[in-house]
Amino acid sequence: MNGTAMNHPIDSSQAPHWRLPSSAEFAGADDGKATLVLLHSSAGSARQWQPTIQALPPRFDVRTVEFHGHGARAAWSGSASMTLDDEAALVESLIEKVGGAHLVGHSYGGAVALKVATRRPNLVRSVAAYEPVLFSLLRDDPASRREIQSVVAVAEAMRERLAEGQPLAAAQRFIDFWSGAGAWASLPSERQTAFAIRMPPVVRQFDALFNDGLSLRDLARLRMPLLLLSGARTAPAARSACNLAATAQPTAQVEMLDGMGHMGPITHAPAFNRRLIEFLDALPTSHAHHAPSAQTGSLYPAPVRAGALSDAASAALPE
Repeated sequence: MNGTAMNHPIDSSQAPHWRLPSSAEFAGADDGKATLVLLHSSAGSARQWQPTIQALPPRFDVRTVEFHGHGARAAWSGSASMTLDDEAALVESLIEKVGGAHLVGHSYGGAVALKVATRRPNLVRSVAAYEPVLFSLLRDDPASRREIQSVVAVAEAMRERLAEGQPLAAAQRFIDFWSGAGAWASLPSERQTAFAIRMPPVVRQFDALFNDGLSLRDLARLRMPLLLLSGARTAPAARSACNLAATAQPTAQVEMLDGMGHMGPITHAPAFNRRLIEFLDALPTSHAHHAPSAQTGSLYPAPVRAGALSDAASAALPE
């Protein structure tokens, strides 16, 4: 089934929070299928995973979760500041119902995936994370002072631009930081507008990452298979955070992928997908599947439509 690219974020509090690929791509939740959950990057949505959904073998029951203020999910409305635990709880609600899952996350989604793994290790079969932006690791590492300062500077500049009523300027700082100088200028105006709309929830995500307490010791306790990927052409802060996470897990598979920047899973989707599938194919049987559980179709009523991305590099370009 073909769809058209959407130039603006969906704004519908009535839309479902969890989505399934269409029946044309996967048969849905069958006995014996392992659930795999895809977690998007900041300012993106589940749409960024269309090439991955299409590439994954049909033995997986593939789900996506969208974070507060992204895609079909309404912005955070709690009385307290949003935390990384609040975002992790969105994922946990799903994996509790399906009896456990493999998690795949990109950037902010990778950070949430690892947070979920530390909170609910009994429900996480494996984690594959591309440049998880665990700023708490940079914050607590004296050798990463320059990197954390660069992230703080961008977050504060974004906050100031938003306070001045300049969301486009805030989005420009965000995108050029993660994707390189000139990335913003290369985007068509409608994409720039779409990213600008998402800057308030993105600032909340920065705050959630800065204030989170996840540590190397927490990561060291994980026992499920881990794949930590980074790009050879990424931002220094992203590389440092990924490298620090790797130091906590000597048994993790750690790899730098040639030619990729921070948006590698989108800009270089075929190469990323191949490496992800290699990891999943090599999992021991005890990790590759979990006991199936009953599912109620009312929880997952809306499909992710194939062909929804006309320009993968700009559909979810920032962090």
